[in-house]
Amino acid sequence: MMSRSYTNLLDLASGNFPTVGRERDRKRLPRVMTVPGNILELDDEQASSVTSENPSSLIGDRIIIVANLLPLKAKRRPDNKGWTFSWNEDSLLLRVRDGFPEDMEVLYVGSLPVDVDPIEQDDVANYLLEKFKCVPAFLPPSLLEKYYHGFCKKHLWPLFHYMLPFSSDHGIRFDRSMWEAYVSANKLFSQKVIEIINPEDDFVWIHDYHLMVLPTFLRRRFVRLRMGFFLHSPFPSSELYRSLPVREEILKALLNSDLIGFHTFDYARHFLSCCSRMLGLEYQSKRGYIGLDYYGRTVGIKIMPVGIHMGHIESVLRQADKELQVEELKQQFAGKTVLLGFDDMDIFKGINLKLLAMEHMLKQHPTWQGRAVLVQIANPSRGKGINLDEINREIGESCQRINKELGRPGYEPIVFIHRSLSISERMAYYSIAECVVVTAVRDGMNLTPYEYIVCREGVSGAEPGSDLSGPKKSMLVVSEFIGCSPSLSGAIRVNPWNVESTAEAMYEAISLAEREKELRHEKHYRYVSSHDVAFWARSFLQDMERTCVDHFRKRCWGIGLGFGFRVVALDPNFRKLSMDEITSSYCRAKSRAILLDYDGTLMPQNSIIKTPSAQVLSLLNTLSGDPKNLVFMVSGRGRDSLSKWFLPCKTLGLSAEHGYFLRWPQVEEWETYGQGSEFGWMHIAEPVMNSYTEATDGSGIERKESALVWHYHDADPVFGFSQAKEMLDHLESVLANEPVAVKSGQFIVEVKPQGVSKGRVAEKILASMADKGKQADFVLCIGDDRSDEDMFEIIGNAVSSRILSYNTEIFACTVGQKPSKAKYYLDDSSEVVTMLESLAEATDSPASSDNEPDSPPRRIGRVTSFV
Repeated sequence: MMSRSYTNLLDLASGNFPTVGRERDRKRLPRVMTVPGNILELDDEQASSVTSENPSSLIGDRIIIVANLLPLKAKRRPDNKGWTFSWNEDSLLLRVRDGFPEDMEVLYVGSLPVDVDPIEQDDVANYLLEKFKCVPAFLPPSLLEKYYHGFCKKHLWPLFHYMLPFSSDHGIRFDRSMWEAYVSANKLFSQKVIEIINPEDDFVWIHDYHLMVLPTFLRRRFVRLRMGFFLHSPFPSSELYRSLPVREEILKALLNSDLIGFHTFDYARHFLSCCSRMLGLEYQSKRGYIGLDYYGRTVGIKIMPVGIHMGHIESVLRQADKELQVEELKQQFAGKTVLLGFDDMDIFKGINLKLLAMEHMLKQHPTWQGRAVLVQIANPSRGKGINLDEINREIGESCQRINKELGRPGYEPIVFIHRSLSISERMAYYSIAECVVVTAVRDGMNLTPYEYIVCREGVSGAEPGSDLSGPKKSMLVVSEFIGCSPSLSGAIRVNPWNVESTAEAMYEAISLAEREKELRHEKHYRYVSSHDVAFWARSFLQDMERTCVDHFRKRCWGIGLGFGFRVVALDPNFRKLSMDEITSSYCRAKSRAILLDYDGTLMPQNSIIKTPSAQVLSLLNTLSGDPKNLVFMVSGRGRDSLSKWFLPCKTLGLSAEHGYFLRWPQVEEWETYGQGSEFGWMHIAEPVMNSYTEATDGSGIERKESALVWHYHDADPVFGFSQAKEMLDHLESVLANEPVAVKSGQFIVEVKPQGVSKGRVAEKILASMADKGKQADFVLCIGDDRSDEDMFEIIGNAVSSRILSYNTEIFACTVGQKPSKAKYYLDDSSEVVTMLESLAEATDSPASSDNEPDSPPRRIGRVTSFV
């Protein structure tokens, strides 16, 4: 019998979105999409209506924020009849509203922190939608257990924090049923979004690792939905991430977003490295923006650490009970210098490392014994994390041992508080702390230092010396492995695993001169106050809008099954080549030019057999035998290979090595079209390439008559790319005075004579026909890679350069659906052959011998003239 969770995966593959549970009547917001979107029907007029010159489309739009938990607090009523809900003022997602335009409507989709009885779910959902504009996703307890406590907390959370399950004692091995539950939960969230979405107007902002495959579900339904994703946890290096059995499924799902956000460049770099190594994608940086080209869509990469809500913290600082708590703490720690730690009880927070560092500091600097106190507040864990019992026991033993060894009557060097604190209590502890210490071994962002800085500044505009004014000095000791570390340039950064250096950093922090503490605090406060949560939200939304503008200009459609689903985005004028259309144009024409690439066009790129088939040779003979046709094979291969392979095709023109060598139909002699025939530069370039080949495993050199090509297809992609970039600079330097061009391509670096390209070949052939009074009125040019784009560009400009007339029918065609300068495409080489068969069937029978095909240009000495 097939499991329910597995059938959900099959539903995804087939594009079905069954509703979980009974379909119920729910209240809807006024602007609800009532007709499902069709990914195959796109309005080109609407697509071109969004331009950079238009006013911001944010005005009047809505944004749907999707997260695992709604920013709500829920409490059962005293009579046990119903629930009481209120906003969770500490929720980051609640505060992002301040960064949006005032008239932008904000809706939330997420689960509740309590289990609501199915009988009550209708009433609760209607109430939350009407009162809070929140749409709850009710997860059955069995699904929640495997989705959240299972896959999220026992697979993703440890992996993203650099922990692998090497044994059963250190995490659990991959469990397929947990992954299926994760997919099912994400699908349930997608259904809640679909209930309320208006895809033409709404933005969708998805948050954190709990919902990493949600973009695929939504993109499958709404191909032009404006959608962003932000990861609040670290993203691991590719060496760790590649150990995840569903690694590609998650990457591809994330790439269905328009914008993907990370706290730091390190996290983004790891994600980009994974995309490079596992999906073969390379990123580009344009005008300060990083983007990944994914099937014609540029997926933006946003690097922006989240901030805090200044107004919320200042409002807490104004509360009277906070002042009372501060006074109590001042009395409790009178005469002591307080170092403060505030962390969740988690294996990755490095709490015990902090305790050991405090112990080492007191032993190395005994003058601080009796004077320095570490107050460590441990917030209870929010989930069923791994090794929690072991961590609790270890911390308890360390506290007991240190206090026994270094404590004395009336003095305990470690004060350990293991309970949840209200925000006003946190502010009170910040107020009396001389230094905050964060020693997490891996953490996404950690806003504790930011809160501490604002608290130590006090309420902005408060009179100096008043109760609302802070001491305006602060010190931070922070782990270099947390997201906020790069933003705090005045903090003392430490490697928490090095207990000795952390201890010295703690000593330095409490020993610095007061003026130094003030200057560091001032620097930090300027950054924190200007980069608050509103700034973060506003910046992300603006970048999401900017990224989507380009997507809306293109024709888009969805292809693929399951998590292989993706959106192909192409120029509005880019379309599949119609057999009927080209055959009709071919039959009308009186002078035709046909330019064909070989590898990847007539011959599949992955084919082991590279020689042309009898079918291809027959087609070429038929086409080139028509006196109205001039047919050329324009290839990057050497002339020896082409001469041998196409020996039966006497009326076929050949261009070898991207146009350096040219052989006209019915001519045995090859002509050279490069700038000079001296190749002394090869003796300079080859030793350089050899040195990089020796240092780069998986690379090699291809030696051509006119060029040298360094390949690194089989090398490590990141190292190979780095080496290629270095080699490019090296070769450009040593060959600066040589008549050559050094270019990089996909997994290659090539050195070839200047002025050699397939575009020049196309220009020569078309100009030759025009000079002889047989200007082409039909041009077909087909290729599949970057070198062929030069041909497409030249042909596209041939009318303006008067090589072709305005009446010429041009068919520039690329192989594969991808961004191109061509206006047409065919899916693969088999379709190319089928198209040529159609043309061959419409071709005139070979003419008599007195009607010879186009002859080559007459050569005069070393100069070639076209007559």
